[in-house]
Amino acid sequence: MSSPSPAAPGTPPGRTSGPGALRPRLPSPLCPAGDERFARHGVRLLLKRDDLIHPELPGNKWRKLAPNLRAAAERGHTTLLTFGGAYSHHLRATAAAGRLLGLATIGVVRGDELADRPLNPSLERCAADGMRLVFLDRAAYRRKTAPEFVAGLRERFGPFHLVPEGGSNAFAVHGCTGLGRELRGRADVVTVPCGTGGTLAGLAAGLVPGQRALGFAVLKGDFLDGEVERLQREAFGARRGDWRVEHRFHCGGYAKVPPRLRAFAEDFSARHGVVLESLYVAKMFYGLLSLTEEGAFPRGTVIAAVLTGPG
Repeated sequence: MSSPSPAAPGTPPGRTSGPGALRPRLPSPLCPAGDERFARHGVRLLLKRDDLIHPELPGNKWRKLAPNLRAAAERGHTTLLTFGGAYSHHLRATAAAGRLLGLATIGVVRGDELADRPLNPSLERCAADGMRLVFLDRAAYRRKTAPEFVAGLRERFGPFHLVPEGGSNAFAVHGCTGLGRELRGRADVVTVPCGTGGTLAGLAAGLVPGQRALGFAVLKGDFLDGEVERLQREAFGARRGDWRVEHRFHCGGYAKVPPRLRAFAEDFSARHGVVLESLYVAKMFYGLLSLTEEGAFPRGTVIAAVLTGPG
């Protein structure tokens, strides 16, 4: 990790605007996970503990936000603006980064009806970290990437560094290549949960030939394949690496946690001493075990499953 960037204008004394000031734990640990359910099929499971990178910006949140924070500092921006739903882990991580680095943060939240309700614990945490919350009706929110819409936000709030929903852009993809580089030669298959596709796009690009990246979609629909390819073209100019998205294990869609998934997560946590975040990470492990039991991986396969932390 590079040295912290010089303090940006408006940064409180003693704070630096560079992401290095957050003191991440890199590379994240890679730990064996003895599990007879995989071993009986000749598969060795490893846990890539990206959830331990930083207590408030764990996993892919660190890897995606760090290059965006660096870009904001280099361009002299002291405000971050981003988007998310009412329970967005990405909003929480952005708000935390702003508090830790002395940057202003604005969160554009999907659902104007939320403005008239008490804040849920996730948005409460964002507000406590100093994030200004702006609520949009769902029709307006769908236009969030339109140039004229973004121009209106800049007119309303002044200059800011824009971070897309979920944090996935070309900066983030380059940041996530570090995850692939840390796993070069360490596993045959590397798996991640997929919400917006940025982590998978970068991971696959960072691996070497002979390694595969497998993303487990946590939302309904097959749009993620196109998103991952779009992000790779935006970041690198072409598709990179051997990757695919598995769509069968979203368990009903985003934020859906049926009893079978909850029971699986509790059992896995008891076996391995790790807490599985239910909206993303538990779905990946649920799908990974199902594929293993279906015989999707040849005997002798080594799989590194990335614990991305929340979101």
